[in-house]
Amino acid sequence: MFRSFVSASTQLRQQQQPQQQQQQQPGSGAGSPAAPAEGIESQFSCPICLEVYHKPVSIASCAHTFCGECLQPCLQVTSPLCPLCRVPFDPKKVERSSSVEKQLASYKAPCRGCSKKVALAKMRSHIASCSKVQEQIANCPKFVPVVPTSQPIPSNIPNRSTFVCPFCGARNLDQQELVKHCMDNHRNDPNKVVCPVCSAMPWGDPSYKSSNFLQHLLHRHKFSYDTFVDYSIDEEAALQAALALSLAEN
Repeated sequence: MFRSFVSASTQLRQQQQPQQQQQQQPGSGAGSPAAPAEGIESQFSCPICLEVYHKPVSIASCAHTFCGECLQPCLQVTSPLCPLCRVPFDPKKVERSSSVEKQLASYKAPCRGCSKKVALAKMRSHIASCSKVQEQIANCPKFVPVVPTSQPIPSNIPNRSTFVCPFCGARNLDQQELVKHCMDNHRNDPNKVVCPVCSAMPWGDPSYKSSNFLQHLLHRHKFSYDTFVDYSIDEEAALQAALALSLAEN
C-alpha cells in the first residue's frame, strides 16, 4: 500500500515538472503566463545596440538575433560574419524573426524611468517620450579628465575615425556608415573619387581616384585599420614586421 502511494506521488511530480518548466519559458505559447519582469528587457535586447529588438531578424546558421538595421552593415560585405559568434553566414539566409516579434508584443517590462509596464514592442517609443528617462539622461555625469592638463590638443593628427563621403560630402561617417551610405545613395554613381579611408592613412595617395569606389570599399575595407596597423611606422617597416610575424608563426 505504502509503495503504491509513493509510486503514484512520484508519477504526479514527474507530470507536473514539464508543465512548470513550460510555464517558465518565455514565449512557450499563446496561453503562457506573463514572463517575470525582472531581466525580461535584457533577454530581448539586441547584442549590437543593447536596446529592445526593433524589427528583429535571425541568422539561420547560428540562430543569433539582431535588429534588422543593426545587422545591415554586415550584409554589405561579400563574406559576412555573425557579429556575436564570428561564424560565417549566408546573407540570403537571414530571415525576419516572427517568433521574437510575437514575444515582444506579448511581454511587458517596467520602464526604467517611470516604472510603468510597457509592451516590449513599444518600449523604444515609450522611452523616447518618457520625461523620467530623459531627465535621467540629462543628469548623467559629464566626462571630466582624471588629471587636468594644459597641453594643447595636437592639430596635425589626421582624423582616422570618421570620414566624408567623396560623392556628396556627407560628414562624420565611420567606416561601416560610409559603406552603408554609399551603397544606399551612390550605388550607380559612375564618378571616380578618392577613397577618404585610404587618403587618411600615412601611405595613402590623396590624389588617386578609384574607378569603382564601391567595390574598393567592400573589398579593401572589410576591417578597421586601427585593429592591425601601427601608424607610427612607415609602410616598409610595417611590411617587414608583418613578414617577421608570419615567419615566426610558421
